Amino acid sequence: MNRFRIYGAVILSMVFWSFSFIWFKRANEYYGPITIVFIRLVLAVCILGSYLFLTKKFMKISKSDRRLFCMLAIFEPFLYFLGESFGLTYVSSTVGAVIISTIPVIATIGAWLLFKERLRIVNYAGIILSFCGILIFILNKDGSLSFNTKGLLLLSFAVLSAVGYNLTLSRLVGHYSPVFIVFVQNVIGGLLFLPVFLIFDLKPFINVPHSLLSFKPIIELSVFASCAAFILFAYSVRNMGISKANVFSNCIPVFTALFSFFLMGEKLTFQNIAGMAVVIAGLFLSQFHGYKPTIDDALVLTGKTA
Repeated sequence: MNRFRIYGAVILSMVFWSFSFIWFKRANEYYGPITIVFIRLVLAVCILGSYLFLTKKFMKISKSDRRLFCMLAIFEPFLYFLGESFGLTYVSSTVGAVIISTIPVIATIGAWLLFKERLRIVNYAGIILSFCGILIFILNKDGSLSFNTKGLLLLSFAVLSAVGYNLTLSRLVGHYSPVFIVFVQNVIGGLLFLPVFLIFDLKPFINVPHSLLSFKPIIELSVFASCAAFILFAYSVRNMGISKANVFSNCIPVFTALFSFFLMGEKLTFQNIAGMAVVIAGLFLSQFHGYKPTIDDALVLTGKTA
């Protein structure tokens, strides 16, 4: 029964994160990317803050770590969500999920370059395979891009921001609880987004005819993707281990593609499916015992935390 609960928790967290791409697309029909992210962060801070208060798990941040927390928030949610949110306005939910799923691969390369971590041959093979899968997914037979260039560049910027987040986070994960880290970075991220929201999106936000239908996707993003999914995943990591739990993350683009196909009518060609399969195969190989536990801890949070 306990095993059923653990696996149920990790699968449900993947479902919530998969839906986040769809919920964003629906919210974007009414609100701009900055509005969606800002409100999502505010609601997430309220929910996570209440959780930490009720469980009495607030922690004191040491003076030497304050700079790291600020850097963390700049990378993610601030820069990461600017890239992801604006990128998703140009491409489909499925494309967004596939590009974002390469974060562990790029983070592994970053750890290898900066920390001189040794990788196995199977990890190198996985990295190359993932990039081949991306090319299969996004290129036409004549070599031209089959998806919006601006959207792909913005999503690639989000991936690079997540790598910076990962490398910064690896210096904090052993000292603070995951939920507390996410709470603090979302508080700082919300403060960073506040002036951007006031300058660029306040007037459009006021002029939009608000309704439960238009606001519902943002609530779903906050409650399920930013909070519930993360808490469920943290519970799974604690009970089944980091490596086993992180493998399930590779299913996110598959779930997103299926949900987008059935719920939003997004098309999936044989080439898309083949490319996605190659990307996921590469992800599994690239994460095959290739890096230190601290980097593993960071990868668990990267790209999933807001």
